[in-house]
Amino acid sequence: MRAAIVSLGSVSSKWTAEAMRNYFDSVEEIQLKNLEVYLGSDGAKILYEGRPLETFDCIFLKGSFRYVKILSSITSALEGKVYMPLMADAFTIGHDKLLTHLKLQQKNIPMPETYISATPLGAKKLLEKVSYPIVFKFPQGTQGKGVMFADSYSSALSIIDALQALNQPVIIQEYLETGGTDIRAIVVGKKVVAAMERCSADGDKRSNIHAGGSGRSIELDSVTRAIAVRTAEVIGAEICGVDILLSVDGPKVIEVNMSPGLQGVTKATGINVADIIAKHLYSESKKFVDGIVSFSDLSDLGVDDSSNSIIANLDIKAGKIILPKFVSEFSDLKNNDEILINVDKSSIWIAKSKISENKVIDKKTLNKVSTKKPEKIVKTSSTKTKSKK
Repeated sequence: MRAAIVSLGSVSSKWTAEAMRNYFDSVEEIQLKNLEVYLGSDGAKILYEGRPLETFDCIFLKGSFRYVKILSSITSALEGKVYMPLMADAFTIGHDKLLTHLKLQQKNIPMPETYISATPLGAKKLLEKVSYPIVFKFPQGTQGKGVMFADSYSSALSIIDALQALNQPVIIQEYLETGGTDIRAIVVGKKVVAAMERCSADGDKRSNIHAGGSGRSIELDSVTRAIAVRTAEVIGAEICGVDILLSVDGPKVIEVNMSPGLQGVTKATGINVADIIAKHLYSESKKFVDGIVSFSDLSDLGVDDSSNSIIANLDIKAGKIILPKFVSEFSDLKNNDEILINVDKSSIWIAKSKISENKVIDKKTLNKVSTKKPEKIVKTSSTKTKSKK
C-alpha cells in the first residue's frame, strides 16, 4: 500500500513518516505549502507543485491553524477516495478554540466555565460577571501563545484595553488552580496511547513544553481516558492531542491539538508514539482498501442488477455512517437525490424516492418502502466468498 504524510515538515512529521515506512510499501512526504485545490466543472482536483496529486491508499494531513482552509478543502475533496484519519470538520473545529468549546459543550464533555465575546469591547461587560482569576484566549493559536491571565477586574480591564486594537473574538475562561500543571493525552483510534503531565516553568502559568514547561509520564484513570477519547471522537479526529486539567471537580478539557508534537511526550513516557500512529494508519488503511470493491469487480463477486445484499465493515465517524464507495457506484445514487429511509433497531433501508414532489413524507408513505429480503449475500473482503441464495 502507498501512503503520504502531508505536513509542514516538522520533526514529529518526519518521525511519523519514518515509522510509516516500516508498514507501508512506500511513503511520500508532501509539503503542505505546495498543495492546491482546483475546483472545476469536472470536480475537485488536488495539485502538488502544479501537477495532479498521485493516488494513495492513505493520506495523513497535518498543519497549523494558518492552513485550516487548505487542510479541510483537501480532506473534503478526497473524502471516500482514500483513508484519512481526520475529517474535514476536524480541522475547522480543532484549530478554533471557540468552535472546540462549543462542540464540547454540546456533547456534555466537561470543560471550564467559558464566555465568548465577539470583540474585546464586548468582553468588558463580561468582566463583572466572572470570578477571578480568569484566562483570556484567542480562538486561534498554539503552544500557549495568545493565552493571558488576570487575577482581578482591574488587570482584566487593562488586558481588554490592550486587545481592543486587534478587534477579534475573545474567549474568557475560569482559571482552575492545578499548581501550574496540565495533562496532554495522545489519542490514536479509540485509545489514549500515551499521556504526560506538563509542569509550567517558574513564574509562568502556561504548562506547554514549547513555553518552557517540562513533562513526566502519567497513568490516567479510566474516567480521564474516556473523556480524552470521547473528545477526539466528537471533534472528528482519530489522531490528536487532548489537553486536560485535573481540577478538584474532576478532569476538564481545555484544548484539542490537531497536530501534537511528539518529542515531548516520547521523551517523557518512553513510548514510541510515532510507531503507534504508523501502525494505526496502516491497519485502518488496509480496512479501507479491503472494504472497497470497484464497479467492475461486482460481477466477479456474483452481484447482479436484481436483488442483492453486500456485507462490509461499518465505518462511523463523528456520528455519521460512511458507506463504501462501491455502494454509491452500484446504486447510481447522486448528491442531493431524494431518498426514503426506513430505520429500526437492527436495520436501515434506503430507497430512491419516487415521490419527488413531496417535500414532507408521512409515516404511512415511508412504510411503503420495500423491505424485501435480499437473495444474495456477498462479503467484501480480500478473500472473495461465494454467493449464497
